[in-house]
Amino acid sequence: MTTKPPGVYVTEKSSGVRMIVGVGTSTPAFLGYTTTPTGTADETATPPFTPEQRKIPQPIRGWQEFTDRYSIPALGKELAALLTKKPQVAADLKRIQVIQRCFTLAEAVYGFFANGGTSCYVVGFLNPEAPVSENGLGGNEEARTGLDGLKTVPDVTMVAVPSLWDMTVAATDAKTPPEPHLPNGKSLIVKVLAHCTAQRNRLAVVDAPPGQLVEPLKEFVGTVASPDSDEAAFMALYYPWVKVPGVDGVPRTVPPSGHLAGVWARTDAERGVFKAPANQNLRGVLDLPTLLSDDENGQLNEQGVNCLRVFPGRGLLVWGARTRSSSRDWRYLNVRRLVSFLSDSIRQSTTWAVFEPNDDRLWATLRHSVTSFLTDQWRQGALLGRTPDEAFYVICDRTNNTSATIDRGEVICDIGIAPVRPAEFVEFTITQIAGQPGTSS
Repeated sequence: MTTKPPGVYVTEKSSGVRMIVGVGTSTPAFLGYTTTPTGTADETATPPFTPEQRKIPQPIRGWQEFTDRYSIPALGKELAALLTKKPQVAADLKRIQVIQRCFTLAEAVYGFFANGGTSCYVVGFLNPEAPVSENGLGGNEEARTGLDGLKTVPDVTMVAVPSLWDMTVAATDAKTPPEPHLPNGKSLIVKVLAHCTAQRNRLAVVDAPPGQLVEPLKEFVGTVASPDSDEAAFMALYYPWVKVPGVDGVPRTVPPSGHLAGVWARTDAERGVFKAPANQNLRGVLDLPTLLSDDENGQLNEQGVNCLRVFPGRGLLVWGARTRSSSRDWRYLNVRRLVSFLSDSIRQSTTWAVFEPNDDRLWATLRHSVTSFLTDQWRQGALLGRTPDEAFYVICDRTNNTSATIDRGEVICDIGIAPVRPAEFVEFTITQIAGQPGTSS
């Protein structure tokens, strides 16, 4: 017995309730060319990454950090000097192409932060002169390079390769950059899709080939990721490219994947991952080099190509929210992302259950945790239904946990959800009412 004076004593005790916390959904990984400037780089607040550091996934939490870490001001000065140099020799022209390829990555990262992104990862490829093979893009898991390096970064939920079409051909000493090689580009896209499909918690933000017209684009898209395949559900393809003012003051046309990743992040923060990231404006974009008609937009939309459009009085908008999948379950981008978010959140927040006694108390705790989490999602508008019972179900009891599953050390929890889908086509019917009596004067 402890001798205590008379008084009121409070003891804190855990309720034993296990809560599920939603994982992040707004962190992309950008893969692209990077190089160091020729000569001595300027002093910056944050020292630039070494070549070895650039090859592995590096967290970036702001545009200023990216410019310091990847020597963007120094590369901009070198590019400006080369563009004004007279005469330009073959080595100068090749170096201009190399630096421009690095600015493709920089424009994507800038577009991400300009459109509402807060943090991302960058994986660099150090030889902008040479193309990147499928194996090169895949990288090495032990060395943490390429796509395989992202396997150790669980918070990545989007994968974009803004330099993908530059990676299909080698740089040249011509004034005009070489045309991308479409078959090589297709193989690189397939590699990215395979990575996202295997991870299950991230989607590929894919850029259409540059300068494509609608008919050739439809033909190309038909050869990438069959709509019936599992990979098609993890792919969001955007068209066309966008014209930007340039982070170094030199206007250029760039792939839109970085800007779109920012739009995804902004929509997640303002509304939630269940909201389709469409009918949203693109920030930091001057113009679209390709303007689409309604008919062309409709044809591409049917093939799972999300278009960027300019509307009078409304500016430049993202006008599509589909994956490449033809499946009813995975046709819409927000549905695929919502399911990935729910499954990843439940998986990460229920690891405490491993090695717990496999009995009714464990099943009841899991049911309560998942039900509470899904109820919160329903209240936010992520699930369809007037009541939680219409929006989802959770079964974890003796009906699906039998003696056989218990003997195998398994706990079975069956979950069904009714995700909301976007109102893609809003139709009004207007009818004139004839035969109404007129007003007499």
